[in-house]
Amino acid sequence: MFLALLELRAARGRFLLMGSVVVLVAALVGIVSGFTTGLGDDTVSALRRLPAAQLVFSSDARSDQFARSLLDERTAAAWRAEADTETAPLGVSLTRGTTDRGAEVDLAAFGVEPRSFLAPRVTGGRGLTEAAPDSVVLSAALADEGVRVGDTLVIDRLGIALRVTGLTERSSYGHVPVAYVPLKTWQRIRFSTPGAPASATAVVPGQFSALALRTPPARTPAATLDARHSTTTLTKEKAYEAAPGYTGERVTMTSIQVFLYLIAPLVVGAFFSVWTVQRQPELALLRALGASRRRLLAHTVLQAALVVVLGTAAGAVLAGAVGLLVGERVPFSLPAATLAVTMCTVAAVGLAGTALTLRRVTRADPLTMLGANR
Repeated sequence: MFLALLELRAARGRFLLMGSVVVLVAALVGIVSGFTTGLGDDTVSALRRLPAAQLVFSSDARSDQFARSLLDERTAAAWRAEADTETAPLGVSLTRGTTDRGAEVDLAAFGVEPRSFLAPRVTGGRGLTEAAPDSVVLSAALADEGVRVGDTLVIDRLGIALRVTGLTERSSYGHVPVAYVPLKTWQRIRFSTPGAPASATAVVPGQFSALALRTPPARTPAATLDARHSTTTLTKEKAYEAAPGYTGERVTMTSIQVFLYLIAPLVVGAFFSVWTVQRQPELALLRALGASRRRLLAHTVLQAALVVVLGTAAGAVLAGAVGLLVGERVPFSLPAATLAVTMCTVAAVGLAGTALTLRRVTRADPLTMLGANR
């Protein structure tokens, strides 16, 4: 160990340079991980907070189910009778509105029945009630855009006026803050014709996007019910893929992470390969003085571990600092558990890169120092 530290001190410039590269790679991996988690939260956080185990869609919607699927009350009643679990209809659509304060906001309208288990818990104001069909509960993120409890929100091009009665925790869908409205109000938003005059006698289809199941069907398997009622049942986690942009973002960000995990061992391995070639005379001298191959291996691994582990720790601090710097201005989320797993992976693949040098270390020939190469 003393020799390893002595070499680190003697060649501190080279090791600092290598350590800086490890810091930057680790920080970049951490930042990409933070954006991956943040973008995922900004796309499906509202779906994650749904107290449902599965979601039922119409079978003709094979992709983008929340936008394309439509179920009716007849199908919901059949599922309710045969699934032996609590069910609740859910409507999802993207829209835009303007408040009486002049604030223009984008909304992901979630239509729920006020008394169902999907009704949001409010953190301020009052929740949805059947007595107030024009009520709306907004994500707290919209408070940052100037929306307040008591404001009137008018849906653009439809003229539907909603009264902001409460706020709930931050949640979004497709990078748009969520607004919870009664299901009948959502149906007006979803099926009304833009620009058409509002009419109290207009017939609005009693349809919705999905049927939420609080627990998996207990009496009859979901596959059997799907075949019987022309539906498709997905777990809540699988339904994330139906959110706009979720799959593409995850694939893109995950691909970047994978490439960074591949780059880290190559960079570390290349450095220590060059370093080992330059140290061949010293290694041969140590072998001539009686040092065992195991000791030389431990010496090399210790040097690599110090450089990689310290560099990774510094990279984790840098990634965390970036997260604090950007705050909530961009979709960035880097929980401690995610950061720890990411940095451990970076350190592991970095140390794996040193395996490229171990064979050359064990092949150091003590006869080199005795003139056998002359």
